[in-house]
Amino acid sequence: MRIRATLDDRIFRTVSIILVWFVVIITLYPFLFVLSSSISDPKAVMQNKIVLFPVGFSFAAYMKVFAYPMLKTGYMNTIFYTVIGTVLNMLFTALMAYPLSRKSLIAHKYFMFIVTFTLLFSGGIIPTYLVVKEMGLIDTRWALIIPTLISTWNLILLKSFFENIPKELEEAATIDGCSQLQILFKIIIPLSVPAMATLSLFYAVTHWNAFFDAILYLSNQNLHPIQIFLRNIVIDSQTAEILEGSAKSVDDLILTESVKYATIMAVAMPIIVVYPFIQKHFVKGIMIGSLKG
Repeated sequence: MRIRATLDDRIFRTVSIILVWFVVIITLYPFLFVLSSSISDPKAVMQNKIVLFPVGFSFAAYMKVFAYPMLKTGYMNTIFYTVIGTVLNMLFTALMAYPLSRKSLIAHKYFMFIVTFTLLFSGGIIPTYLVVKEMGLIDTRWALIIPTLISTWNLILLKSFFENIPKELEEAATIDGCSQLQILFKIIIPLSVPAMATLSLFYAVTHWNAFFDAILYLSNQNLHPIQIFLRNIVIDSQTAEILEGSAKSVDDLILTESVKYATIMAVAMPIIVVYPFIQKHFVKGIMIGSLKG
C-alpha cells in the first residue's frame, strides 16, 4: 500500500508539473513573441521569421513610438486615471466595506441585497451614458473615474477581509475614545495591507487597461488614455501618424509591423514593472476571506 501510494504521488506530481509548465508556456509565449518582434530587424518581422527569439536587433520602432507626441499625452492621462482613480476607488470601497462588515449596521441585510443585486443586473450602456451626461461629466477626466468608483466584487472581498479582523480591537479602541473613522483608518486599514494592496492592483490594472469608457465619454483626444492610442495602432492600423505622415518610403512600410509590437510593449511594460513590488502582498491578499479565524 505504501509503495502504491508513493507511485500514485509521483504520477500526480509529474502530471501536475507538466500541466503547470504547459500553462506557463502558453501564457508567456505571446508576451515573448511581441517582445522579440519589437526589437527584431523590421525586415525579419515583415517576413514572419520571428518564432520566439529576436532575429537581429533594432530599436527603430521604439524610437518612432516614443517620438510621437500623443504617446506622452496618453501616458500622462492614463497615469492620472490610474493613480487618482485607484486612490478614490480604495477610499470609497473601504468606507462602504467597513460598515457592511459589521452586523450591527441597521438594515444590514437590506444593504447587502442591494450590493449583491448589482452583480447580476446593471442599468446598461445607454442608461449609464445618460446618467454620466446629466452629471456633466462628458469630455471630462472624471467620466472615467466617478462612474466606476466602487467595484461590487472588490467591495465584497474587502468586506470579507474586514470581518476576519478581531472585534476586540474595535471594542478596545472605542473604550479609548476613538470614533468609527479613527478605528477604520488607524486600526482596520493598517491591518488590511495585503487586501488593500491586492484590490489596489485590481483597480489599477482596470484603469490602465480601460478604453471602452473613453470611447463612450471622451471625444477630446487630449483626454484619451494610452489604450485608445494602442487600439488605434493595433486594430485600426493607424501607424502613418507615428511614421510622420503617410508611409511613402519602403523603410516606413517595413517598419509598420514593428511599430505595432513596440507600441504594445510600451503600453504594457509599466504595469508589468509595478507588479513585482507588491507581489508579496498580492500572494497574501489573493486569499481574502478564505479563512475564518
